[in-house]
Amino acid sequence: MIPAVTILLVCQLIGETLARGLALPVPGPVLGMALLLAGCLAVPRIAQIVMPTAQGILAHLSLLFVPAGVGVISHLDILGGSGPALFVVLLASTALALVAGVLTFVGVAWLIGNKSDTAQSEPRP
Repeated sequence: MIPAVTILLVCQLIGETLARGLALPVPGPVLGMALLLAGCLAVPRIAQIVMPTAQGILAHLSLLFVPAGVGVISHLDILGGSGPALFVVLLASTALALVAGVLTFVGVAWLIGNKSDTAQSEPRP
């Protein structure tokens, strides 16, 4: 377990260092996760070491949302003033995400449909 946690934390540390040192617009943990993925693909033994610990962490992921909930409750007065604006932004971003998903699905279905339509239009012997 200690080697697995060490690998996870080192990847996050490298990601944070890169993100802050190079002033990248990507969060450090995301870079660390990409580094971990690359490491797991390059050396499958890393995935075998990290997987049991990662599954244990994911099994208790809901505990990691407690600090976020406490933060929301402690800043409720600030959120209350911006509540209507946050609600509108949340609705708009959800609608845009749904539209983007639908358009992507339709585009992929159209691309795949064209290939299958061509194959179906050929006469069968």
